[in-house]
Amino acid sequence: MVDSDRELANARAILERRRMDYSDAEALLQRVSPEGRRLAKAARQRKYRQGLVVTRRLFAAVAVVVAAVLAWGLVIGPIGMMGFLAAVVTLVIAWTVIIAASRQPEETPQRLVQSDLPQLPSRTEAWLQAQRPALPAPAAKLVDGIGVRLETLAPQLATIDPREPIAQEVRKLIAEELPDLIQGYNRVPASLRKVEKDGPSPDRQLAEGLTVVEGELARMSADLASGDLSKFAAQQRYLELKYKDDGAI
Repeated sequence: MVDSDRELANARAILERRRMDYSDAEALLQRVSPEGRRLAKAARQRKYRQGLVVTRRLFAAVAVVVAAVLAWGLVIGPIGMMGFLAAVVTLVIAWTVIIAASRQPEETPQRLVQSDLPQLPSRTEAWLQAQRPALPAPAAKLVDGIGVRLETLAPQLATIDPREPIAQEVRKLIAEELPDLIQGYNRVPASLRKVEKDGPSPDRQLAEGLTVVEGELARMSADLASGDLSKFAAQQRYLELKYKDDGAI
């Protein structure tokens, strides 16, 4: 009986190590894949830019407090020990408020729905990356591809009217339908996600749904690019006709 328990414990330990190795391999795959590297680089750049903004605000607070102290000293007189302590307390409060206000709140589907269109792709990407660890390997890989599509789509959405049909179509896809797909999968018990009952398993349905989403994002991006190219061609044609006519005159 003791030997059986020991063998069972050893088997569980082996399975646990295999699961850990699999997770490590997935993390490594994300880092070395083109999509993973691109998303990781974009995340580092966003973090760096946010850090620069916070640093500038902290130095600005210091400059304002120092300027106020100098102005007080020149106009009224020495600030004294109490004035010095008041300046330090003011600076600490200002830094606390700046740091607290600079923290990015966790993205949720509710926040995505309320997001402005130009910010929606990056915020959706941040939410997707937070969901990634809980997804199966094929779905996680697809999430990386969707993240790249969202990066491509972001500058295109910044130039269109949010009331246009394609803008509303994009919003519905990435702010409603995509979160609904992943949340629906997360509600399925883990023990049933690989079970095929009266159709594909939830794991396969998730992968198929994400594939559709990625394809739709590619199509929307191509449609927006086609519209931009058409506008550019029309503008170029207008300039050619205008200046040719002016030259003829």
